[in-house]
Amino acid sequence: MTATQAGHPDKAHGRFAALLVGSIGVVYGDIGTSPLYAFREALRPFAHDGVHENEVIGLISLMIWTLTVIVTLKYVLFLLRADNDGEGGTLSLLALLMKKAQGSIALLFLAGLTGAALFIGDAMITPALSVLSAVEGLKLVTPALSDYVLPISVTILAALFLVQSRGTAAVSKFFGPITLVWFVAMALGGIAHISDDFSILNAFNPIYALDFITHAGLVGLVVLGAVFLTVTGAEALYADLGHFGRTPIQTAWFLVVFPALALNYLGQGALVLTQPTAIEDPFFLMFPEWALLPIVILATLATIIASQAVITGAFSLARQAIHLGFLPRLEIRFTSQTTTGQIYVPSVNSLLFMGVLTLVIIFGSSEALATAYGISVTGAMVVTTLLAFPFLTWVWGWSMIFALSVLLPLFVLECIFLAANLLKVHDGGYVPIMIAGTIMLMMWTWQKGTRLVKEKIGRNDMSLEAFIRLVERKSEHAPSDVPGTAVFLASVPDKAPAVLLHNLKHNHVLHAQNIVLHVRTRRVPFVPETDRIELTRLSNRFSKLTINFGFMDEQNVSQAFAMCRKAGLKFEIMSTSFFVGRRKLVSDPDTGLPGWQDRLFIAMSHAAIDPSDYFSLPPNRVVEIGEQVLV
Repeated sequence: MTATQAGHPDKAHGRFAALLVGSIGVVYGDIGTSPLYAFREALRPFAHDGVHENEVIGLISLMIWTLTVIVTLKYVLFLLRADNDGEGGTLSLLALLMKKAQGSIALLFLAGLTGAALFIGDAMITPALSVLSAVEGLKLVTPALSDYVLPISVTILAALFLVQSRGTAAVSKFFGPITLVWFVAMALGGIAHISDDFSILNAFNPIYALDFITHAGLVGLVVLGAVFLTVTGAEALYADLGHFGRTPIQTAWFLVVFPALALNYLGQGALVLTQPTAIEDPFFLMFPEWALLPIVILATLATIIASQAVITGAFSLARQAIHLGFLPRLEIRFTSQTTTGQIYVPSVNSLLFMGVLTLVIIFGSSEALATAYGISVTGAMVVTTLLAFPFLTWVWGWSMIFALSVLLPLFVLECIFLAANLLKVHDGGYVPIMIAGTIMLMMWTWQKGTRLVKEKIGRNDMSLEAFIRLVERKSEHAPSDVPGTAVFLASVPDKAPAVLLHNLKHNHVLHAQNIVLHVRTRRVPFVPETDRIELTRLSNRFSKLTINFGFMDEQNVSQAFAMCRKAGLKFEIMSTSFFVGRRKLVSDPDTGLPGWQDRLFIAMSHAAIDPSDYFSLPPNRVVEIGEQVLV
């Protein structure tokens, strides 16, 4: 074996180790902060009457087996294999299923919109809850700091959202190591207390979990809502599949994350069994007084990382929604020259910041905010399970009976958790429902409005072939010839673009070379460069060019246009003009959308950036021609 060959395994191992540590920080940052508040909130209903041994063991057993069934079985072992060319997440799964759709498109759209909206709601609540729960540890360091918890939390969150524009490339390399230290600290804290009462190890027996559920009555249903806090972040695990790959994520779970979580919950349970007063805040009370401040600082760093992960996930989801036609074209900034997944969406960042800040100010504490949590998480999980059924039958070819036998128990379990969380609607659970409902309404309105606009414009469409035959006839009304190349953006590739018709109508000129450009977003994450360009020569003066992108690709037309030379297209960029249509939407409540939805659609259209910016068209080579459209 040569020295070069011998070096390859080391490089491969080094890359795997980097992905492993990186996934610990980004993928598991959210679920790794759940021990801060999950067991504490589950104990809350027993605070007045005291908690008994069977109840503590039953709760810990519920938490461990919830992690096992939902995270380990559903996400780590199953859903990580349900990828769309290596990409995961609700919209990636939706895009994959749309390619296999068999008459259920409307239901798929509804499920996809619901899952995406619930994830955005989660992205608002997670930073607020996580940061508040970490900073509240200062009250145990010294009660004098109690009045400063809210201002410190707001300051941390404001700083977190302000630095988003700089991108995560510079700091992401620190996420994994810090979170790894966090998991080690949690595991050590749990190990130190398991010996307080070894009976807590009975929690590994699922009979204790079942016994708790059957004997707890209505209180047990309320407690289930808090138990589900242990799996917050599981959806982010699936959404971040494309960033790290299946094997590093699975290895990190079994090697580090799951053992650390289980040990910590066991330690918290043993502590409460021996010191019932620890019910107040069992996580922080696990550590000696001298370690409290370092643990609070480490917990704060961990919650910031968890918040960063879910915010980045919201940016990625927004980009997918834009490319799939659920949102208007928003400004997307790429913050890394090497990693396309590191993006910044200013409008989404502002929306999230306002939502998070509002939640922190209104609820004021993690205890109050925990009641609002859970609905968005459980709802998103139920949606993912529903989408998994057509995936198993359409993509993997499973029989309906076998797919139902696998998914139905999981679906019933998640519905029970969802019902338990819905009991908290009046205590703040309405917040994620309102957030998700608003986002769903916006996505539905945009999808419906854009379809209506296309239908209205399409009534005056002329086929591209008929148009070419018409303008190339020799007649006294023929347009004047001008040198150079004109590129006309078209939403429908086989129709004459409206901007081309308007240019001919008003300017009465036709360039020597005319290219009808259609940018197509495929339902795959990435399109290889070999499939990027489709060029068809229609006549001596007209060509049709289709540029293909995936819904995770940067839709940079300028870069893709340079590839056309290899396809045989000859042009000089300095004598090429890009013609873009700009539509002014005018409200017309008598046709199309209802009045309120009309105004919402127009308001959303104002948030969209110029097509020339979105597609990165060459600066100073763009000509915009406007038209009015009644909606």
